Amino acid sequence: MTKPLTKNFSNPDEVRKIRDGRVEVIDLDGFGCVKVRYEPGYRWSESLSESAGTDTCQFTHQGYVLGGRLRVRMEDGSEAEVGPGDVFVVPPGHDGWVVGDEPFEALDFSDQMRGYAR
Repeated sequence: MTKPLTKNFSNPDEVRKIRDGRVEVIDLDGFGCVKVRYEPGYRWSESLSESAGTDTCQFTHQGYVLGGRLRVRMEDGSEAEVGPGDVFVVPPGHDGWVVGDEPFEALDFSDQMRGYAR
């Protein structure tokens, strides 16, 4: 990349609808950014596990929470919860679910997220 690139989520490159949510994808010359929206009732192990073919999410997530709350449980049993304004890194090997009645929205800046929820 030799010059600045800009795009806007009002016109994402791709929108992936998933059970209880959606994933909007922006690709900036190989750098991926996604905006996720998970509705109340979303749980990765119920919404995406079957299509991913794994029991836990194998993506690394690096992002910023715009709204709502999400709880994450790692394979070792450790847990964390994120909410508005939080910056997070979640390694592979986790399940996650929306907490409460408000949709969870976040930006995820991990390059591998371009392949998430296909």
